[in-house]
Amino acid sequence: MLNAELNTPDDFPAVDATTTFPPVNSTYGSPKIQDGAYIQMEDGPGNGNQQQHPPRDYTHSIAESAMTAEGIADPSGFWIICCVVLIGDMNRGVLFPIMWPLVKELGGDSVWLGYAVGSFSFGRIIASPSLGKLSIEKGYSTTLVMSMTIMLIGCFLFAQVSRVGSLYFLVFSQIVLGIGSATLGVTRAYVAEITATRQRTTYIAWLTAVQYGGFTVTPIFGSLFSYLLQDNRYSVGFFVFDQYSAAAYFMAILCFLALFLLLTGFQARYRTKPAVKSKKSQKRMEQDEVANRVTFVGITVYNAALLGCMLLNVSTKGSIGSFETMGISFAESHFGLQPAVAGIIVSICGMVGVCSLLSMGFLGKILTDIQMIIGGIIVCAVGIISFASLTSVENGADNSIVHYIIGIFMIYGIGYPIGHTAVIGLFSKVVGRRPQGTLQGWFASAGSLARIVFPVMSGYIAQYDDITTVFILLFVVLVISNIFVAMSSKTLTALSQ
Repeated sequence: MLNAELNTPDDFPAVDATTTFPPVNSTYGSPKIQDGAYIQMEDGPGNGNQQQHPPRDYTHSIAESAMTAEGIADPSGFWIICCVVLIGDMNRGVLFPIMWPLVKELGGDSVWLGYAVGSFSFGRIIASPSLGKLSIEKGYSTTLVMSMTIMLIGCFLFAQVSRVGSLYFLVFSQIVLGIGSATLGVTRAYVAEITATRQRTTYIAWLTAVQYGGFTVTPIFGSLFSYLLQDNRYSVGFFVFDQYSAAAYFMAILCFLALFLLLTGFQARYRTKPAVKSKKSQKRMEQDEVANRVTFVGITVYNAALLGCMLLNVSTKGSIGSFETMGISFAESHFGLQPAVAGIIVSICGMVGVCSLLSMGFLGKILTDIQMIIGGIIVCAVGIISFASLTSVENGADNSIVHYIIGIFMIYGIGYPIGHTAVIGLFSKVVGRRPQGTLQGWFASAGSLARIVFPVMSGYIAQYDDITTVFILLFVVLVISNIFVAMSSKTLTALSQ
């Protein structure tokens, strides 16, 4: 959308400023690609030999697909991408109810729980930028098949954790799972490229609904394994099934199914650069003028907006990451709930959150992205701070389970899904028509960084101070985030139109 810094005569042409979608296509000849430039990307063998025209037996370009400004270029590819995203975050969701019991069984404490949860995101943060770049250079199919294979290996490693009996091995298996599921940037880039700007938030919301359902609804499966196999262990040859390994083998089966879909149903695609346009629209020139202003810190408004969206991603993802880490132990210590019961409550509220995400298309007609971000963060912050005044059952408290349900509902059912999804949509719109793989990879890495720092921080604070301190800190972070959004609303709106 905003490519003024690339508009030099000897460089790449300006992006089509018209409002039509898809953009007009053209080809390119050199395999060497400059960052930020539009390219034609062949999702084929990935040997670096780009062609001026696709072979006849290949699927047409994304840019050539027949669609209107209200449609989507590749419905079948979109649903396969949704399956990949769902399975990637199910690794987080299904293992959610069993993680704390597993850490305790291995002799760990809340600090080790923070490391175990954060290590998954550590795998994502080290792999996301590379996979985003790889999706541009080698294609989406190659990238997704490779990452899903790594995820499959990670599932088998996690299944052996209780047998190995090592917390370090648990952390290692979580890192491998994180690397395998580090394709959020890739999948979001794919969806951004096959959708029109005006409806991008809607489709991103649907993709996020799938992702959100993966880690909030599917804990019910982990709770089921925990309930059925608690204190039981069965051996079938090499395989040992208990409440921990059964969940991992279940995820391995889903990884096999995803690989089958990718290898048989995910068709080759091309990305093309638009034809040269000699004249920009007035709207485009106004956007470029705003984008290229230099801020007081020495970077352009455009780059500052991207950085601001990434920081919003950190604050929202970090908050939910802390609850992902401490939610089960908090429910146990302050409400006397068993892990299976707490997992079911989170799952039910997660289902409500999925419904909230599926309604984003309607919300987008009456609210802007900025309004949804501010509103979602407010609801999430209120839900978090409501827990700050509670004392533990150990100290004689008799906290109502209704309080826990309402607080989790505000966080998982309304606040986080709406607020965070609006942040994703805003970022994608600010990036515009540039190839989004690498930038979405960095955006995903920012979220993964939050899921490392916040869980580890929460573990240390809960261990050496009190968990209510964690809630106060998260509340302050979210309030500061909302202040930033309110102060920057006009600029963010101008850059995302």
